[in-house]
Amino acid sequence: MAPVFGIFILAELHGAAAAHVHAVQKRYDPKLANTNVPHVTLAGSSGIGALPPDTPVALIRERLAPIAASSAPLTLHFGAPIRFMQTDIISLPLDPHGPLRELHERIATAGLPFARARFYFSPHCTLNYYASLTPQRERELLAIRVPEPVLIGALQVYLTNDPQPSRRLLELALTGEGASIERPRSSGGAGVGR
Repeated sequence: MAPVFGIFILAELHGAAAAHVHAVQKRYDPKLANTNVPHVTLAGSSGIGALPPDTPVALIRERLAPIAASSAPLTLHFGAPIRFMQTDIISLPLDPHGPLRELHERIATAGLPFARARFYFSPHCTLNYYASLTPQRERELLAIRVPEPVLIGALQVYLTNDPQPSRRLLELALTGEGASIERPRSSGGAGVGR
C-alpha cells in the first residue's frame, strides 16, 4: 500500500456501532484496530483529497468551526460490508446522500486547499485494511452486519504521515440544532473509496 501523507478530516464513530466495529477490526485486522479509531473519512480519500501537511491549524479551525457549529450530530446506519475491488480492503458503507453528503459538501466548499481525490465520495468505515484475507475470512467479514446506529458528534482533523502514527490536530463538536437521522436502506449500493 502506498504511504499516506497529509491532513485528513474524519468523523470518529461513537456508541454501540463503534464498539461493534472495533471488535471486528481487532479480530480480523489487529494492526488497523491498534492504529485507528473506527471512523468515516470526510476529506482525504474519497470525494475530497487531503490537505497539504503545512496547512495552518488556525486556518482549518477558521473554515471548519462555522460548519461544525451549524451542523447537527448525525445518526446513520451501515449497509452490508463490501470489498474494494482488487484489494483485501473490506468496509461498511454509509449512504453517500442525505445529511452526511451535506456535511461533506460543506467541508469541500469551505475554501481549504484540498488535493484532488482519487475516488468519488463513498463514505465508509474500514473493517480490514492491512491483513491479507483467506477466502474463509473474506466470507466471514462480508457476512457481518452492524445493526446499531452510527453516532457522529464531531469532526477530527489528523496529520497523517505513514508509517508514523497519525496525530490529532483539532476536534470540533457538531453543535447545530436537531440530530440528523438517516433511515436504514433496504439495499447496500454505496461504493467504497479508500
